[in-house]
Amino acid sequence: MLKLRLSRGGTKKRPVYKVVVADSRFARDGRFIEKVGFFNPLLPKEKKERIGLEAERIKYWLGQGAQPTTRVARILGENELMPMPANGNNPQKAIPKKDRKKEGSEEAKKEEAPKAEAAPAAEAKKEEAPKAEAKKEEAPKKEKK
Repeated sequence: MLKLRLSRGGTKKRPVYKVVVADSRFARDGRFIEKVGFFNPLLPKEKKERIGLEAERIKYWLGQGAQPTTRVARILGENELMPMPANGNNPQKAIPKKDRKKEGSEEAKKEEAPKAEAAPAAEAKKEEAPKAEAKKEEAPKKEKK
């Protein structure tokens, strides 16, 4: 499958991305079919030099069935080359990771609570079972003649 995606370049802590058309099986920074633009995230959003796109080539590849990644789709939407994708919904993103786990464990406790209530009933049944077996053993056994 063809993808319109970002390929990282630049140096350590100074990324510059190429917008490329590549087979989805190729490595992120590896082989690509065609470079169709660039993206420099370090520049302010107002500057023209932040994003450069070859609109005709991008439209051609979209017509050929190339699928943009989420980030590229947003870049193309901002430049009106395709409709802007819908915003994703990740309510956990604003919560620090360590706090997410705490909330998850509280939910797990809530789920375990009904199980804990059912557990004493199950234990009571287990206790009754040995008593029943003991009564069977006490019953007189008939001897065969």
